[in-house]
Amino acid sequence: MTSLPTSPAVLPSPGARPGGGARARLHSRRRNAAALYALPAFAWFVIFLVGPLASVFVMSMQNGTTLIAKSEFVGLRNFERVFADPLFWKAMSNTALQLVIVVPIMVVLGFMLGYYLFLKPPFAGALRIIFFTSSLLSASTKAMIFYSLLSPNGLVNQLLSAVGLDALTTSWLANSATALPVIMIVDLWAGIGFLAILFSAQLTSVSGDIIEASRIDGCGHWRSMWHVAFGMVQGFVGVIAMLQFLWTLFLSATNVLLLTKGGPGTSSQTLSFLIYTKAFEQSDIGYSQAVGVVLFVTGILGAILIRSVLRSRT
Repeated sequence: MTSLPTSPAVLPSPGARPGGGARARLHSRRRNAAALYALPAFAWFVIFLVGPLASVFVMSMQNGTTLIAKSEFVGLRNFERVFADPLFWKAMSNTALQLVIVVPIMVVLGFMLGYYLFLKPPFAGALRIIFFTSSLLSASTKAMIFYSLLSPNGLVNQLLSAVGLDALTTSWLANSATALPVIMIVDLWAGIGFLAILFSAQLTSVSGDIIEASRIDGCGHWRSMWHVAFGMVQGFVGVIAMLQFLWTLFLSATNVLLLTKGGPGTSSQTLSFLIYTKAFEQSDIGYSQAVGVVLFVTGILGAILIRSVLRSRT
């Protein structure tokens, strides 16, 4: 009886890709390895970010006067005090005004200057250094610069007097009508140049051929900037606007503390400065952390709104 020849076993070629089951196991191993590598960063996030954030919510429901003093749980009583306090609503209105004015102006002017640097004008390198200088100065140095400019005998009043405009001279930092605008001017002066550097760096991802094509099609610099370049980096603009919103919201206390201390009266009081005064000057920890919760929720909602409006459409 003759046996039939058996076909040789088919072996996978050296370059063949593994089957579906093997691919799934390989993907699972890689995913587990990535999770293991990310574990230290995740632990850091939980301990040093989520932990302190949770403590803010806990302390906002206690009546402690210091962080180490014994305190009792009071529920939402601190929030009732906050929302019934005229000082809180004054700080809220000042903060809202600051955000509505500072953030759009800073982002728009920063983008325009960044686009100008993107076009590589003469002395572009020197301009980048000049624009970036304001972000290199410490908060106390910036405060001293503007104090010397805006004090009663400062340079601004001297210039106004020199040109015969004595009626416009005033104590800029001690006038309730000008104290908050001064804080906004400091924010703008310190931030516009820095944003310009960020925008000019991001715009380098835009092909020069696209800008040149828009110019051939009849677009001037203004239309090329807002209808072409802006659309190409709109997602990045949204990120920068969101970050600037959060920086202005949470960090305004520094300039207020160094220049006006919330005065005169409550004319330059902001939410972040109110947290500082209640926590460190009046030892009202529960109240301050209740304001901190309001500030946190405001920041989250504002950031979501900005990202939804300025998210990339591409």
